[in-house]
Amino acid sequence: MYAIVKTGGKQYKIHEGDIIRVEKIDGNIGNPVSFDQVLMFSDGENTSIGQPILDNVTVKGHIIEQGKGKKIIVFKYKKRKRYRRKQGHRQQFTAIKIDQIEA
Repeated sequence: MYAIVKTGGKQYKIHEGDIIRVEKIDGNIGNPVSFDQVLMFSDGENTSIGQPILDNVTVKGHIIEQGKGKKIIVFKYKKRKRYRRKQGHRQQFTAIKIDQIEA
């Protein structure tokens, strides 16, 4: 059984028991999270595709971590103009453990 959910402008294929890293969601560790924007659901033999979302399917989980990802370096450079800009960025994320998919 799996579902495809949309959160933070991205889509994730999830199974029960999975741990996924999504864009930052407000909440503390242990708080429940529910995804209502389910785009597709499959129970092994039947597949339901939303137009655009499924109304009768929800995915429930809880927050296990709030953190920042690896640092990326943004470097701008123009040759022969003495132009250099170096900037770092760490994207915030939320790690969620999927408890159940309710259909």
